[in-house]
Amino acid sequence: MKPRAGVGLTSVMVALTLTTGMIEAVSFLVLGPVFTAVQTGNLLFLSFALTGAVDLSPTASVVSFAGFVAGAVLGSRFESTVDAHGHRWFGPALIVEALLLGLGGLVAWRTGLTTPGSPADDPHYAVIALVAVAMGMRNITTLRARVADLPTTVSTRALTALLGGLTDPRIGAGSGKEGRRLASVGAMFTGGLLGAWLLHEDIHPAVVLLLPALLVLALGTAYWAMPRRRTSEPG
Repeated sequence: MKPRAGVGLTSVMVALTLTTGMIEAVSFLVLGPVFTAVQTGNLLFLSFALTGAVDLSPTASVVSFAGFVAGAVLGSRFESTVDAHGHRWFGPALIVEALLLGLGGLVAWRTGLTTPGSPADDPHYAVIALVAVAMGMRNITTLRARVADLPTTVSTRALTALLGGLTDPRIGAGSGKEGRRLASVGAMFTGGLLGAWLLHEDIHPAVVLLLPALLVLALGTAYWAMPRRRTSEPG
């Protein structure tokens, strides 16, 4: 049962995009520099680090990439299995993602993770791996949900479509499309700004991770608790 398209699903996707900005603020400013959701940037970091670039850890990038791959594979298997039994997979997938993010936040809290670590800092690696697994699963979830212009972990395509649509109607225009594109870009920026600001105000990185985890958990639980006819459709 796939999630039903509409304002509700679009709003969930915008909220998820905001959480990505917060998560990547912790990943880049505390755990890395490394990305856990935006694997394009992470792969570039890895390529730079392999040439000996200063302040970049190839191990951190590999851990993130491996975690992301594992999350995507496990998420795909999990959602396909749930779907094959005729159940809704969207809400449960968000709940599992939230639990992984929450576990990453708890590890960060228990290990006293407050500042960027050295390449041999195991707590950093554990948190990177857990968050990357969650983000790998997130990407599978949003790919299956198929909400145009709202992949939740990148905004480049949405920004390009937003700008291109202003001058070339063949790209696709209309208030709905432009609204989603603008929301995607705005939510990513706002999430990154909020996450960086919280860290700047000396809020523990674990808290900055737990906030997105709680939001994703609330979204998944609410979506799962709603009547099936309001949230899902066959396919």
